[in-house]
Amino acid sequence: MKNSPEVLPEQGRPVATMSGHWLLAKLGKRVLRPGGRELTRRMLEAADIAGSDVVELAPGLGHTAHEIVQRGPRSYRGVDTDPNAVAQVNAKLGLDGAVVHADAAATGFAADSADVVFGEAMLTMHGDRAKHVMMAEAFRVLRPGGRYVIHELGLTPDGLPDDTKRDIQRALATSIKVNARPLTNAEWRALLQSAGFEVREETRFAPMRLLQPARIIADEGLGGALRFARNVLRMPDERGRVFEMRKTFSAHREALTAVGIVAVKPAAPAER
Repeated sequence: MKNSPEVLPEQGRPVATMSGHWLLAKLGKRVLRPGGRELTRRMLEAADIAGSDVVELAPGLGHTAHEIVQRGPRSYRGVDTDPNAVAQVNAKLGLDGAVVHADAAATGFAADSADVVFGEAMLTMHGDRAKHVMMAEAFRVLRPGGRYVIHELGLTPDGLPDDTKRDIQRALATSIKVNARPLTNAEWRALLQSAGFEVREETRFAPMRLLQPARIIADEGLGGALRFARNVLRMPDERGRVFEMRKTFSAHREALTAVGIVAVKPAAPAER
């Protein structure tokens, strides 16, 4: 694997308006998924990567991409809308051209060309219509019997009142500067089914504890956690944003969760 300096998306953007996940990356946080490294690895196990043709949507910094490649897929491809991310992940993996500059809603990959489509923490950042379009693209790219594996931000319980959902969405938008639209487990599963998928397994859950010290240490290791803490302490503008995000997550900790779902593209009906 090749090493190269990281050039982060939004690197030149003012701290006050930078997306929360890229702000955390600027401060040295490398695991940016709502359920942390532990849920990512559970979903990779469920994806059955070995020997499969894998597509990853929005690989970002490439840490999950690295884990995918280590699991021995037959092939790995990725798509990302940020050209810096594309160049960085290709360099990180040492697989020139494996990740292409494209949209998750229009990957450009051939139909029925993948066994696994893997995506984390990207559907949440879009409204339901855009989510459906991206799910439909995953459905198109997958072969019959293929697996669409997602790890996203969720809301709990399933019967959460609509006004509470709206309050949480507004708070997240103000705090992380992204119009995040998390869904309940039932809503995630229903949206996948509306795109043609079958959801046969139980949802995997994990606490959404992205900025809690124990989670940071578990995700980053002690050295990484200390590096992140030092950067937070020495950067006052960034520190204010981090504290604001942590306050928002804590205020809604009973309703926020991380969800991992495996959906399957049904096999084509047998010809009569």
